[in-house]
Amino acid sequence: MRIAQIAPLYETVPPTFYGGTERIISYLTEALVEFGHDVTIFAAAGSQTNAKLVPCRDKALWLDDRPLKSATAAHLSMLDAVRRRSNEFDVLHFHLSHFIHFPLFEHMAGRTVTTPHGRLDYVDLPAAYACWPGFPMVSISDRQRQPLPDARWMATVQHGLPLDLYTPPTVGTEAEVAGHLAFLGRFSRDKRPDRAIEIARRTGLKLKMAAKLHKEDEAYFRQAVEPALGDGQIEHVGEIGDADKPAFLGNAAALLFPIDWPEPFGLVVIEAMACGTPVIAWDNGAMREIIDDGVTGFVVNSIEEAVDAVARARQLDRRRIRAVFEQRFSAAVMARNYVAVYEDLIRTSSRPAMAVVG
Repeated sequence: MRIAQIAPLYETVPPTFYGGTERIISYLTEALVEFGHDVTIFAAAGSQTNAKLVPCRDKALWLDDRPLKSATAAHLSMLDAVRRRSNEFDVLHFHLSHFIHFPLFEHMAGRTVTTPHGRLDYVDLPAAYACWPGFPMVSISDRQRQPLPDARWMATVQHGLPLDLYTPPTVGTEAEVAGHLAFLGRFSRDKRPDRAIEIARRTGLKLKMAAKLHKEDEAYFRQAVEPALGDGQIEHVGEIGDADKPAFLGNAAALLFPIDWPEPFGLVVIEAMACGTPVIAWDNGAMREIIDDGVTGFVVNSIEEAVDAVARARQLDRRRIRAVFEQRFSAAVMARNYVAVYEDLIRTSSRPAMAVVG
């Protein structure tokens, strides 16, 4: 198939810094290329890919220190380039937020698929989608769909990671690992690092926090997190990259994911699973779809339940956690599921398509 991937312009693909959406787009694109498909990606300059790259902005928006940037204008320019070349592709896969591409591609909606990577409970989204109901959609979890039940959902395709991205540094049971608790993500109110701190206090285990601090979260961080640092039990190790995650996650007793918002997926959860590490997550968003309770971790509703889950996590088989990751959350599994969506689009589209490969 000839497939176009249309990425946001905020970060490069893959991202230079924080950017879960761009990472998933990269993993999907590279897997599709490995399968033998003809893939073109529209993205910011500086992106790295084995597909054909169409650079649509000279710098990623978040890497550009020039004043008076317009994300809307940048994305509209990219969409015009995609539209002009649309006949070169069998499928146009959009990863943009809030349906900004719908008006420009209404006449070819049946050859498009849209994956929203964020929450869909914005009050204006149902009315906007109702204006263009013909656009096929793919959710990243079933829970993500709930605020938009009338959309043309074709499938749920969960995220996946390359199998060789993280190699578990330890195997077996909890007794073989160092035993700290891990928190990975952002210091935001939605992620509730304060809950992670409280769990660590009650269990007596050390908590290592590898998190990004956005400017808008500084007040929350100063009030809820900073006072706990510096006593030796709660440690902020700074942001970490892929090279550091196997040790950070793989040597942890558990990853704490005490979210307080309807998380549509939670990429860090499968990163932990890739390292063989159990996850203790709050019962919000898609957590029950991702975590096999009692196998790859525990889904809880209180600090007390989380403390109890830390003790029970010691009994989980870390080899099995890694095996579940390989079976459910590899980049190849994700790509095959998207290929099935693309093939369905081609079958139902009036436009002739090239033969499917891979």
